[in-house]
Amino acid sequence: MSADSQIKLFSGEKSTYVAEQIAKVYGVSLGKYTLQKFSDGEFQPSFEESVRGDQVFIIQSTFQPNDNLIELLMMIDAAKRASAYKIVAVMPYFGFARQDRKDKPRVSIGAKVVADILYATGVSRIMTMDLHADQIQGFFNVPVDHLYASSLFVPYIKSLQLDNLVIGSPDMGGTKRANAYARFLETPLVISHKSREKANVIGQLTVIGPVKDKNVVIVDDMIDTAGTVCKAAEIMKHRGAKSVRVVATHPVLSGPAIERIRNSEIEEVIVSNSIPLREECDKITVLSVADIFADTIKKVYNKQSISGNFIV
Repeated sequence: MSADSQIKLFSGEKSTYVAEQIAKVYGVSLGKYTLQKFSDGEFQPSFEESVRGDQVFIIQSTFQPNDNLIELLMMIDAAKRASAYKIVAVMPYFGFARQDRKDKPRVSIGAKVVADILYATGVSRIMTMDLHADQIQGFFNVPVDHLYASSLFVPYIKSLQLDNLVIGSPDMGGTKRANAYARFLETPLVISHKSREKANVIGQLTVIGPVKDKNVVIVDDMIDTAGTVCKAAEIMKHRGAKSVRVVATHPVLSGPAIERIRNSEIEEVIVSNSIPLREECDKITVLSVADIFADTIKKVYNKQSISGNFIV
């Protein structure tokens, strides 16, 4: 790192809500940035201050991924062409992460495509949280700081002081994540087994493990249409569960998700602010990721270890 290298934080248009929180915790102001828009939907990002020789951290979640991803790529390119020393993409939510493998013939691996494009554009490092699959880190040819929202959620779960606590996984793919919570909290684990007719459409769902008289907390990386967790909560309550809560890092909440949650057996949904809520809901509790990202940015900038940031 050059002796006069400074740190500068910038935000894409749709992630200002969380970027301002991160910058405040860090103790700096967001850099000056504008996004010129054309009538046909084209846009052009512009840094309104010098970044020459600086370490630039660009905060941008790629929810509703297309425009936000393109804006992030163009910001990286603009910073590179403005002679930034290093460019770090801070992506609290990494869009396309569900496309981490070929699950049928003749489909793309979208997460790998995004990783390649970010690298080709000139990013120096990626900082993200709760990827859909851990192996996505291997898609990148640059360092990846893969943070976990467990440092937010575990203290919150403990604060609820629930007796007969059980951690649940919404599907077989989420068992590793749920098992980590169960081990740390020293609780049993139950698993939901589902089959899908197609994307976002559930075929059958069954629950494996005892839930009678238990307070269940289902753990997942995201909630999209909320069909799975609402159905799982219904089955668990039918089998005698005292309460069902859901912990999910990324509140995608597309389509009928919020209405489903309102009308469901779920007592509370705890999410992070990696994605802004489309509308308020009494059942949804939002915890901020600002402290985690601000601390990690500070440690990366100062070349310090971030291993102490992980508790699960």
